[in-house]
Amino acid sequence: MGLFRKKKRPRYIDELWNSDAQQTPKQKKVSAPVKATEPKQNTAMEYCEQILTAAKALEETKRDYKTATDYLTDIQKIEELPEKEFAEILDVAKHVSDLSQSRDAYLNKSRNISDSQFAQMEQLEEQMPGIIRRLQENEAYQTTVKRDMQYLEGEREEWRYYKDALEQESQLLRKLLYTLAGVFVAAIILIIVLSVVLRFDMMLPLLLTMLVAAAVGTGMVWRLQNDNLDIKRSQANINRAITLLNKISFKYVNVTNAVDYACEKYHAKNSYELNYIWEQYLEEVREREKYEKTNDELEFFHDKLIMLLQKYRLYDAKIWIHQAHALLDKKEMVEVKHELLVRRQKLRATMDGQIANIQKAKADILKIVKERPGDDAEIKNILQSVDEICGLA
Repeated sequence: MGLFRKKKRPRYIDELWNSDAQQTPKQKKVSAPVKATEPKQNTAMEYCEQILTAAKALEETKRDYKTATDYLTDIQKIEELPEKEFAEILDVAKHVSDLSQSRDAYLNKSRNISDSQFAQMEQLEEQMPGIIRRLQENEAYQTTVKRDMQYLEGEREEWRYYKDALEQESQLLRKLLYTLAGVFVAAIILIIVLSVVLRFDMMLPLLLTMLVAAAVGTGMVWRLQNDNLDIKRSQANINRAITLLNKISFKYVNVTNAVDYACEKYHAKNSYELNYIWEQYLEEVREREKYEKTNDELEFFHDKLIMLLQKYRLYDAKIWIHQAHALLDKKEMVEVKHELLVRRQKLRATMDGQIANIQKAKADILKIVKERPGDDAEIKNILQSVDEICGLA
């Protein structure tokens, strides 16, 4: 066994392998009969190398086979434990299984906050409530200012519309006044002509026409003056709305810049999202604290389970901290046992194939040795060493 741990060839192989190299040209020339047997000797050495490689693989397979057997023996020891002692192991295994599931659930849980967001929240943990509150206030003020802007814009347009209507009415009234004046002059001329031609007394129609024209004209002039006053008043209201709108627009720009800067700095679209990230951070902090506590408890129960199992001199007590579910569920234990049996069966088949290959190579070497005259003691010593290693002697 120690031969393979050092990973060195036997002394016999080294001597055979280097026998030609150690000879001088003069020796090769003198030893003419040896040259006839060199190809066979080299072939024998190649087979020896193959046997050693196969023997090393066989040794590793045997170790794996023994490990599988030891695990099966551990299972048998556990299954044969007294009920009281096994109940204590089950209690600890239950804690290990539950805590492992809790830890795995945390590790497999989808995260609603990135690592960079968590780091930023952690850095600003004390200031973040105030930051969120200020952002909410700025957004509320931004909404109020925007609403005021919309109101002023609507009022400004309303006054402009009213002013335009007054200006159109004023233009119409001026045209009507000119028309009325023309009609009045024409009526006067007509009355005068009729009075001269027909020799009628047209004083009364003339007075009536003058009264009607004066009344209508006065009303139109009065309305025109009122319209002019309303136009001036409308323009004053428009100017006032524009002035207020400019002031509020300045405030809106400032508060919008503050909101945009905060959103960009804290990687959020608005205060609602920032508050959501903050809540997720707090939840993640609680989860991590719970995870650390779970890890501490799990480590405690791991040590306790190993300590309990080591009392029964198991081959590997530590493996059961990863297979606590098999201790709790007989079906799981049966599956574990079945996998080990299948594994051992495959290893047994592999060992048989490796032994067959070694025996075949050994037979080929012995055949070459029988056909080669000379000293074959070194090669036989190699084969004997391989037999002892592989348990074939």
